[in-house]
Amino acid sequence: MAWIALIIAGLFEMLGVFMINRLHDKRNWQSFLLLVFSFGVSFLFLSIAMTTMPMGTAYAIWTGIGASGGAILSMVLYNEPREVKRIIFIAMIIGAVIGLKLIS
Repeated sequence: MAWIALIIAGLFEMLGVFMINRLHDKRNWQSFLLLVFSFGVSFLFLSIAMTTMPMGTAYAIWTGIGASGGAILSMVLYNEPREVKRIIFIAMIIGAVIGLKLIS
């Protein structure tokens, strides 16, 4: 259950990062509410995961999902550079998350 909560937390963190960019583009109350909602749900599920999972592991995985997911979203939605080096390092972050799952 903790891993499912952690994945949900990471996905909502990705949504929160997306909403930061949307709020920057469109300054309206809907964007702001979605930003607050996204990070609120993310923190809620992170705290649920941390009830049975070590804090360091949970935080590392949560930030890994958010960082790699945010970078992938920016490449897909905002045409940020898709350089091979960048993709390799994103894959390394994802690999580290998988590694933490395997040893936990």
